[in-house]
Amino acid sequence: NEKRGNLDIKEGPKGGSEISDVMAPEREHYRWTVCAVIVLLIALCAAHMTDRPASSHPHHKTSVLKMDEASLSVINEIEDDMMLYVLSDHCFQCLPQLLGIIPARPASGTPATVGFVVDTQHALTLQLNSTSAHLEPCKVHFHFGEQGNYSLWVKNLNEPSLVSCSMITDSEPINSYLPILFAFLVFAFLAALSAIWNTVKRLDVVTNLLLCLGSTVETERLINSELGTPNRLVDASMESIIPATTGRRLRSLDTFRGLSLVIMVFVNYGGGRYWFFRHESWNGLTVADLVFPWFVFIMGTSVGLSLSSSLRRGVKRTHLLWRIFWRSLQLFLIGVIIINPNYCNGPLSWDSLRIPGVLQRLGFTYLVVAVLDLGVVRDRLNNLSSETCWYSVHDVCLYWPAWVFVIALETVWLCWTFLLPVPGCPTGYLGPGGIGDFGQYQNCTGGAAGYIDRWLLRDNHIYQTPSSRAVYQTMMPFDPEGVLGTINSILMAFLGLQAGKVLQHYRDQHRQIITRFLIWGFILGIISAVLTKCSRNDGFIPVNKNLWSLSYVTTLSCFAFVALVFFYYLVDVKKWWSGAPFFYPGMNSILVYVGHEVFEEYFPFRWKMANSQSHAEHLAQNLVATSIWVIIAYLLYRRKIFWKI
Repeated sequence: NEKRGNLDIKEGPKGGSEISDVMAPEREHYRWTVCAVIVLLIALCAAHMTDRPASSHPHHKTSVLKMDEASLSVINEIEDDMMLYVLSDHCFQCLPQLLGIIPARPASGTPATVGFVVDTQHALTLQLNSTSAHLEPCKVHFHFGEQGNYSLWVKNLNEPSLVSCSMITDSEPINSYLPILFAFLVFAFLAALSAIWNTVKRLDVVTNLLLCLGSTVETERLINSELGTPNRLVDASMESIIPATTGRRLRSLDTFRGLSLVIMVFVNYGGGRYWFFRHESWNGLTVADLVFPWFVFIMGTSVGLSLSSSLRRGVKRTHLLWRIFWRSLQLFLIGVIIINPNYCNGPLSWDSLRIPGVLQRLGFTYLVVAVLDLGVVRDRLNNLSSETCWYSVHDVCLYWPAWVFVIALETVWLCWTFLLPVPGCPTGYLGPGGIGDFGQYQNCTGGAAGYIDRWLLRDNHIYQTPSSRAVYQTMMPFDPEGVLGTINSILMAFLGLQAGKVLQHYRDQHRQIITRFLIWGFILGIISAVLTKCSRNDGFIPVNKNLWSLSYVTTLSCFAFVALVFFYYLVDVKKWWSGAPFFYPGMNSILVYVGHEVFEEYFPFRWKMANSQSHAEHLAQNLVATSIWVIIAYLLYRRKIFWKI
């Protein structure tokens, strides 16, 4: 009765990255998820009530302000025209931008007033310059609150050449972060209820009561679904080579993948329109910048496990090679279709067809890493004696040809990035262009990475609105999934592959596995600290998601190893957590990703909001849409439907 499709990159050829051999509680989890959506809507509607100012004055209208905006009135009491410049703290080495001109006071005792709308996402530096040279400029550093009303008074001091600037809050801003707090409390409350119920239902008194109240067969299935005889999703011949001591299959990888996927869906849907749920403008990290590399990392781990499992079952390498190429091609084609939205209106238009994308990068990365591992992996793994001198590093030494290839590939990235001449740009430039670097390199966005994409793919076939456009006002197209960054994506997947080798070579040795993961995390963390100088913008190679810089890969790989320790210990070693609800989307990752992209604009994933300038309503919509995909993944899991390639 098993229904199975043929689409999911988490598995290698005819294998799987360790799915559970026990079914999670079905009815309880289903009810828990539905209740989560209902209670979440109620809580977020209540949180929407907080989107009002604590106090207000009738001469200021906050209703005209949008999200992340505040009203600023500049009141000029001096006899010179003043020019107002603004500079965001988030814009590194940027030129201040002219916001407007405030005329001189028309008469003594009658100031001139001009209103402006300012951004509230980051702190701003306001600078007032006189049109005449005899007045010193005035600077104010301030972080405005959303939909607040402020007045900036400009006055002369005792000395005619000195100007005083003072900021006054006319009406308090709203607390736009309360919806996040409400949402967190709702989910924490439901998680606590679920944990309490799972504990209580195992008590003998509760078990006997349920047996008396309901059908014996059905109740036993509910009670023992986590504890009784396992119901395997695949037959014994499909099992991977990572046995746990209890016979239970490794769930932590799918749980980690599922968490990354859930966050990815949430931020792709908008993340409540909060800046930290969007991709960083250039250097640095936000929540949105974490998930794609983690997905790549887990893909590499799954490749190592599944290829070894297939070889142990006697599958020929030529057959595996064909499957690898076919899967990579499928991923690439699916990626091209879903990122070009005119596929619903007929044939794709080549004139504006974007070629790079998330699935395209996953497909090519999978191709390289899987072929590389297939060339060096052994058909059988013999446990080596701990007395050998190289036992502590044999999971690396056995695959030294693959390491040589990856190091050579990374050398190519370094050479192209820092030595390739880019017309009109300094060699080795890693900046955003635009108004960054004091406006000297406006058309140099991304340096060599952007130049290679524009030369190879042409401007019309890469991403037109990069995240740097909002802050740095860049005008050049730049693709965050471009050609040069794919090299470091391969490195990320290869480090994930190394995690898979640790699981293979130290199977059943939980302490050894955790220790190895922590050592890898520590080494990669040290490399990141050296490359970045523990700073956002001043390092040799800053952390940059748009470029997929080397420090970005080492930093996110460090986080991935530490996170994998957390999931592995809780889910597979101690079994304190089943991995729900993240385990379910982790089992159907490609289906959820493709589905959320295709149906993004359709109900119930999106609807017309009463107030489109409310963080609370956007957050409610995005959380509900994400929760629906978790429910869909759970229902498919119950019916044993997995979409794979």
